[in-house]
Amino acid sequence: MKLFRRAKRTPDYDPDGSDAELLAAVACGDSSALEHLHRRHAPWLRARLRYRCSDPDLVDAALQETFLAVWKNARTFTPRDADGDAGAWIWTIAIRQLISQLRRRANQWIGDTDPEPYEPVGEASAEDLVLLRIEHGPLGVALNNLSPELRLAIQATILDGLTVREAALMLQIPEGTVKTRVMRAKAQLREQLT
Repeated sequence: MKLFRRAKRTPDYDPDGSDAELLAAVACGDSSALEHLHRRHAPWLRARLRYRCSDPDLVDAALQETFLAVWKNARTFTPRDADGDAGAWIWTIAIRQLISQLRRRANQWIGDTDPEPYEPVGEASAEDLVLLRIEHGPLGVALNNLSPELRLAIQATILDGLTVREAALMLQIPEGTVKTRVMRAKAQLREQLT
């Protein structure tokens, strides 16, 4: 006896509704819901990934793989609070995809690729200039003197602008640990800069 899978009915959703509603529709195979999620999250994901990697091709590849993973795994999303925001979940996927892209590049044989021509990105934005001053100024030196755990916590929450919850998910540590590390990092930075 052959069993047939019943076609799932896509739940009704508001394109401006919560991420959880859109992901429920994506889980049922609605590609337009994925398109709405992409429009909502891709710009800030690209901006944050660019802080982690200066290669726009790798960032684009990671972003594409991120939404492919969202398409395949939408049913695994479980909202933690009432608002159903999936930003932290998608960010976790995106940063892992970027790491995967970086590993692939590192494993590439150098002789297999032609060197890419230099391509100017354009004028640096005000945000880029501020980050550049942080990196090469006294704060950058102080940040480099922090332990890797404290530096990652302060980078995720202060420089990348992640919430404590998002940073905890990205770093795979409890939220309380993120708060403690940020507090310790701020105290050490204060000592070094005064």
